[in-house]
This record gives sequence, C-alpha cells and structure tokens, in this order.
Amino acid sequence: MSASMVRRGLELLSEDLKVANSGPKPKKKKAAKSPKDLISSNKQGVRKQLKRLQGHQGSAKSKATVKDKHVKSSIDEYRKKQTKSQLSSNLQYFLGTSSSTNQSTTQKIINQNSGRQSRFQQDQPVEKPKEEKSFFTEDQFLEFQKEYFGQIVEGKN
Repeated sequence: MSASMVRRGLELLSEDLKVANSGPKPKKKKAAKSPKDLISSNKQGVRKQLKRLQGHQGSAKSKATVKDKHVKSSIDEYRKKQTKSQLSSNLQYFLGTSSSTNQSTTQKIINQNSGRQSRFQQDQPVEKPKEEKSFFTEDQFLEFQKEYFGQIVEGKN
C-alpha cells in the first residue's frame, strides 16, 4: 500500500468519526498579536524588543503537514498525463471532405502567405523552351529540293 492510499483511508475514517462525534465544538484561539502590539510602551529599546520578538517568531519550525492536504486519485492523475491521440479523428475529418480547390486558387494563397523578403520567396518554376515543330516532314523537304533545285542539296555542317 502506498502512503497516499493510507492517508486517503485515514481521511475517510476521520470524516466518519466527525459525523458521529458532533458534540460541543472547542473554542477557537484568538489570533496572535503582531510584534508591535507585544512591545512595551517605553520609548527606549523598541528596536531591540522588535528584533527579539521577530527572531523568536521566525525561528519556529515549518508547520507543513498532510492533515489538510487534498489527496488526488492516482488514476485521475495518470489519465491527465496521458494525452489522447487525435490523429485518427483528424484523418477521418480530412479524408471525409470531398471538396477540393482549384490549382490557381491554392497558388494564389501560397503566394499571398509567402513573406516579402527575397529569402522567403519560392522559386518560380522554370519554363522549358518548347521545341518548334515543323509543319513539313523530312520527306516533303526532300521533294521540295528536287523540284526547286533539280537535285538534293546537302547541307554544310
């Protein structure tokens, strides 16, 4: 048995005993006077008396006890420390939504949210130069050369 369980059991028993012994309540003690109230009315030696009184009060031992301490359930403490993973519920939520945005809209949002400094700017995609396609095939060029020049002209390399 742990000390906390023993304390909890004693606390429960003490509550039962308090209910059974509901007799006359003891009188409360008067609050302690402040050190200035305990000093004599003489004007000489006031500082020494104050220091002496405060020294005696300050040297009293700490009165920290477990009597009024609220005992917490260890199971509740364990459950508080164990965080529940939200991954599965988040995945279900995002996979459940069927709407999607346009590529242009998402690109605008990304551009607006990127910083103003040059180091935060995303690299623009490099456009590849398109190869020019000819309307004529190689055979058609050869036929044109035969008709125009009368023979096939070899290109100089």
